[in-house]
Amino acid sequence: MRYLITGGAGFIGGHLTERLLRDGHEVVVIDNFSTGSRENLQTAEALAAGRLRVIEADVVSSAELLDREIRETDRVIHLAAAVGVELVIHDPVRTITTNVHGTENVLVPAARYGKRTIIASTSEVYGKSTKPFFAESDDLLIGNPLHARWSYACSKLLDEFFLMAHHRQSGLPGTVVRFFNTVGPRQTGRYGMVIPRFVEKALRGEPLPVYGSGRQTRCFCHVFDVVRALLLLADRPESCGGIYNIGSHHHISIGELARFVITRTGSQSEIRHIPYDEAYEKGFEDMMHRAPDTTALRELTGWDPEFSLENIIDDVVLEQQRRG
Repeated sequence: MRYLITGGAGFIGGHLTERLLRDGHEVVVIDNFSTGSRENLQTAEALAAGRLRVIEADVVSSAELLDREIRETDRVIHLAAAVGVELVIHDPVRTITTNVHGTENVLVPAARYGKRTIIASTSEVYGKSTKPFFAESDDLLIGNPLHARWSYACSKLLDEFFLMAHHRQSGLPGTVVRFFNTVGPRQTGRYGMVIPRFVEKALRGEPLPVYGSGRQTRCFCHVFDVVRALLLLADRPESCGGIYNIGSHHHISIGELARFVITRTGSQSEIRHIPYDEAYEKGFEDMMHRAPDTTALRELTGWDPEFSLENIIDDVVLEQQRRG
């Protein structure tokens, strides 16, 4: 098949492109390289044998291009987005514009031509819910618009509503996936991703910055498991019109994670607690716990994560050591 991947030069997109090429498919990548990187496609380009085309373009300003490329493709996986807490806090206008108008430019032609489409959303949409595990059918509790961090959750939630509206109105064969902290080789800590940032600091012997109390918990899923889940869903027409969590079942506090990274890397680094107001903005609100219920994904596809937190950290360490 021919796949179109927006944001295909990003961390997840690069691994997905590589997997699709290994499986014998053709891939068209559209990326503006604002947060993605050519390096993420190096292995894919070596595998391509004429089956990869990379287009440098912005999904917000390239409606005609997207229409033309989507018309000629079999499946669309929309990953392009403004991501990372750092970017969301410091550039909220770009966050909303990219996530809302970019997705609109993908979904309109996808609906027009009836293309199988998956769009990436986020666990952030669960907002301030206090449930121990988040299920796709849960009501959502997003914070006050005075706090910029919730702009990301709201913009991605609007993307979800937009896909569902096209599904109901025109029968778009679309699916929403909500990622829960995807991690692995080639991920950068530049935009606030915690594990690559911790590993980088630990390898240098520098203090690991833990924001807030460190008691907030997260689940981390290897990018290889995430890619496998995406492709399983793409192959299941029963997933059309549905929303699926993709994430690990193992949760750990950020303070424990920092200590684990220090132990795993054999580092002498210390842990430095930094107040949220100093790290981000005054009044910053965080989700204390964020863990997925993946029952729907497991029952439909049989998927379960195969990679442990140890595997994830070891892979990130090896990647950063390789890069020096």
